[in-house]
Parts: sequence; C-alpha cells; structure tokens
Amino acid sequence: MNQISVTGMVLAATPIGEYDRRVVILTKERGKISAFARGARKPNSALVGVTSPFSFGEFTVYEGRTSYTLMSASISNYFQELRLDVEGAYYGFYFLEIAGYYAREANDETGLLKLLYQTCRALVNPHIPNRLIRRIYELRAVTVNGEGPQVFECVCCGGNEKDMMFSVKRGGLICSRCMENGHASDARTLHPSTLYTLQYIISSPIEKLYTFVVKEDVMEELEGIVTDYLAEYLGKSFKSLEILETIL
Repeated sequence: MNQISVTGMVLAATPIGEYDRRVVILTKERGKISAFARGARKPNSALVGVTSPFSFGEFTVYEGRTSYTLMSASISNYFQELRLDVEGAYYGFYFLEIAGYYAREANDETGLLKLLYQTCRALVNPHIPNRLIRRIYELRAVTVNGEGPQVFECVCCGGNEKDMMFSVKRGGLICSRCMENGHASDARTLHPSTLYTLQYIISSPIEKLYTFVVKEDVMEELEGIVTDYLAEYLGKSFKSLEILETIL
C-alpha cells in the first residue's frame, strides 16, 4: 500500500460495522475519494472528530488496490459554528451534497473544493444572507462543472447588443434579432443589476464571490433564474434541500 497526504473536506460519513466509518472526502489531489476510518466511532479514537462532515484539512490515507484507509488527519477548520445553527447546517449539507454529486474520483477538483470551502466560510459570516449564498454557490457550481449559462453574449449568434433577454432553454442571453427568428420562446427580461450579478458570480475569483449583497428585487429575480436553470440542466433532487425547505 502507498501512503499519501491529501487536502480536502469531508462530504459525508457513514457508520460501518460496530466501530468503523466510511468517509467521502473531496480532495484537491485525487478528486472525490472514499476511505475507511477504522475505529473512528470509538470514544477514544483520534479519528472521532476528523471524520465529521465539513472537516477541512490534510488527511493521511493508505491507497490500496480498491480502496483508501484513513490513518490520520490534521484539521484546520471544523466549521463548528454550523453545528450550532440548524438553518446554516442544512444549507451546508445541501452544498456538500451538490459537491458530492459533481465531483469525480481521480479528477482535478481544485475549483470545486475551493468553492465549497469559501462557501462554508460565507455561511458563518452573519453579514451575507443564506439565500444569496445558496444562489451564488448553485450557479458557480454548475459553472465549475462546465454547464453554466452564457451571460456575456448572445448564446445563438455571439452578438453583444446592450439590451438582451435571458433564455433558460437556450442556456443564456439572447439578442433581439435571434428573438425575432423564434430562437427562444421562454426568454425573459433582466434587471441590469441582475445581469451584472450573474456575470460577477460566473467570472469573479472564487475568493471574491461572497463580498456583496443585492436588493430584494434583484434577489427574487436571481432566485427565479437559478431555480429554473437548475431544473432544466441539473435534473437532480437533493434530500438535504428537501429538509432545508421544510424549515425555512
């Protein structure tokens, strides 16, 4: 077996047998991996705390032929604040579930891991509404996965006229000429601030994503667009979101 160190965040932990756990970790070096943490459920085990969801840090694992075994971990952020905030915790679980859905083993998931970490940091920041954090994360996550909307030019012809509309079915902005040619029956107008917000979420450095707030009318428009976009292109329901929506 080969011992390696990886930087990542625990996405999920499942009891195995009497004392063990199976953990899913989103890592920078190996993408999404599953590892067995032997004895992690024993009260005196050094792995008790480090195998909890949201734990971020460096994990030492043995790489076997078919699986990994977690040996130790040095956690730099447990995100303990989320354990005291029911709403924040369920937003967090939803974000973990999305990351687990998109991430793949042996894939470069640096961008997704960075996004997840910065999003969890935003969740414990009282100055940014959770509603906004959710929509920023959802939109940037699909963009990291290569499925984000085109919000800088017409998705049909590449034009960049000033007043364009947004079509979920076409996957982005559409100009008046393409509208006249019947290319987007579902197109909707956008408030200029909403369009700027979409552009900022998709193109800004991840470290600067959670540095703004929006007015209520922009928030409502953003929610509608992202909700419809995910319904069209994601096609996946998440258990944690169902629970979250019952407590909001």
